[in-house]
Amino acid sequence: MYIVNASTDAVADSAAKEAHFDIEVLFRAHYARVARTIARVVRDHARSEELAVDVFLKLWRNHKAQQENAEAWLYRVAVNAGLDELRRQNRREHYERMLTWIRPRSVAATPEDIHSQSQRQDKVRSVLSAIEPRQAQFLLLRSQDFSYQEVASILELNPASVGTLLSRAQESFRKEYIKRYGHQ
Repeated sequence: MYIVNASTDAVADSAAKEAHFDIEVLFRAHYARVARTIARVVRDHARSEELAVDVFLKLWRNHKAQQENAEAWLYRVAVNAGLDELRRQNRREHYERMLTWIRPRSVAATPEDIHSQSQRQDKVRSVLSAIEPRQAQFLLLRSQDFSYQEVASILELNPASVGTLLSRAQESFRKEYIKRYGHQ
């Protein structure tokens, strides 16, 4: 006679969910695109790879995200990780500029330093960090060639509203850019 109780059913259900979620498959399928998405924001390939690994580590630790749409969650968190890194960079640059008033630099900038401080990229990053995070997410996802359907899935929106929201984000970006840097 075979007896099944509720606890063995719960264990079987749990094992089935774990078998369904395979972080390695997701990692292999999405790592490169997640890293590229972050790299578009931070403009540092090595740092974007580190942040992409962190995104997958967060997914691995987040059981709720594993049971939802894990792919959409990945890109949403990737964009946020890129924006967070951008804000950290801006804060760091701000404090470094403040320190130069106190103690001028005696070390000449390397070619890598000069290259990484391209004016146009800095301006765009500055504007992205100033506008609403949701709007920055729209712009970054579209700049990575995500379709409206993919953007809607990642940001958990109705696909019909993506065009309007994207247009508002572009207008917000344009106004902030003009406010900071004038017409160019």
